[in-house]
Amino acid sequence: MTEIKLYKSNKKAIKVMALCTPFVVLGIFILGKSPLVGWFSIAFFGLAYPVGIYNLLDKRPMLIFNEIGLFDRSAHNEFINWELIKDAYPINISGQKFICLLIDEDFKPSKKKNRFYKSVSKLNEAIGAQELNINLGQVQKIDEVKLTLFILNMAKATKTDRTNLIKASELS
Repeated sequence: MTEIKLYKSNKKAIKVMALCTPFVVLGIFILGKSPLVGWFSIAFFGLAYPVGIYNLLDKRPMLIFNEIGLFDRSAHNEFINWELIKDAYPINISGQKFICLLIDEDFKPSKKKNRFYKSVSKLNEAIGAQELNINLGQVQKIDEVKLTLFILNMAKATKTDRTNLIKASELS
């Protein structure tokens, strides 16, 4: 089966660790004057190292596109069929890029409709997002407009045309 796989960016993982390093070093220098603040700084900003190393070593694809649908490891636990996608649009929230998917009403993400979920859904509506969004924050550098157009073309294409669209794609 022909598919496109997009992976986590190693550059972004290294960047997070590099940006937290000065604060860890500052925390070490503060230890003598204010131990509580120093340890807090070391502990909080030091969390970037295990997270960054995990992201560097995690070689699983974040996004997979094939003839059946798309798979986003961070948003949903199964493939989203192309037939379910009615529309898609890019959105930028505080510098984080997302692609919002407008899904058929029959398809509901497998989450319980508890109080927390309902409040998050209202927040999504307030900022212009949808119930199902693809976060591009950790993905390799990719143009979100091209990816959105690719998703829209795949959703509108016939099953036989999808293989050709994947082969002709400039995403990977």
